[in-house]
Amino acid sequence: MTAPKQTPEAKIQDQGQVADAVRGNWVDRLAPPATRPYLRLSRADRPIGTWLLLLPCWWGLALAILHDGQARLFDLWIFAGCALGAFLMRGAGCTWNDITDRDFDGAVARTRSRPIPSGQVSARQAAGWMVAQALVAFCILLTFNTAAIFLGIIALVPVAVYPFAKRFTWWPQIFLGLAFNWGALLAWTAHTGSLGWPAVILYLAGIVWTLFYDTIYAHQDTEDDALIGVKSTARLFGKASPAWLTAFMYGCALIMALAVLTATRATGADMLPTVIAIGGPLAMLAHMRWQMARFDPADMAMLLRLFRSNRDAGLLPLLFFAGAALA
Repeated sequence: MTAPKQTPEAKIQDQGQVADAVRGNWVDRLAPPATRPYLRLSRADRPIGTWLLLLPCWWGLALAILHDGQARLFDLWIFAGCALGAFLMRGAGCTWNDITDRDFDGAVARTRSRPIPSGQVSARQAAGWMVAQALVAFCILLTFNTAAIFLGIIALVPVAVYPFAKRFTWWPQIFLGLAFNWGALLAWTAHTGSLGWPAVILYLAGIVWTLFYDTIYAHQDTEDDALIGVKSTARLFGKASPAWLTAFMYGCALIMALAVLTATRATGADMLPTVIAIGGPLAMLAHMRWQMARFDPADMAMLLRLFRSNRDAGLLPLLFFAGAALA
């Protein structure tokens, strides 16, 4: 008797793969089987989140170097330490999110294959993994100056609150933005020794960027979210999403340009670095306009593609900031 054919979703479930992971990712192909559920908890099979957490850190560092007019050898460690810390804290934050959302995830088609609702790990095992990642990240944080360490500790507050935001507000993406862009403040402070207005303005630009890309992402789950009572900007905006997304992309670019002007004017920099750095928000705006030209809330594959493309959108300002700092 021939066995019934499995659907692609069922095959993914049997193999332990997560439905929205990058196909053929290194976790599913190369990682030892015993480690795969934990790496999936950390979203190591979906690296876009690490990029979205890391890029504001690198923006803050590059803008701080531009502001000071000089780079230091320790900046190389800030650059690398932010990368390691972003991977670890994104992993810890996602693990915390999966622990708190395990009942919701089991009711949503896109997320029911995640390690906890699919039974690959228990909530208790996940909690231990979360603590381990956070402790290693804390050790990295301790290598920075006192002000940066203080900011790093405060960052735990929005990280802890975010998974619950979708239960009490239609704007959970703001809480995600507060958590994901904190690195702009931290990296600036790690370089300069104190927090400055350009970093705060850059942080605000990052929050608006998060509203842009995570609203696109949330459109994948609007039907399931409505059934289980989860709130999001995608559900709130509905058919008006294109207008809101357009406002977010222009708002992000304008606020980021203000951060650049504040950073360069504070040191009396000549015009060339300023002009180069202003190219960053303009290039990022061009990329977001490219995304909006392809935005279709009914096309799930395109929504995921556009969300992931924000790695490239976020790299553009970094390239211009770095070029301006070298000019």
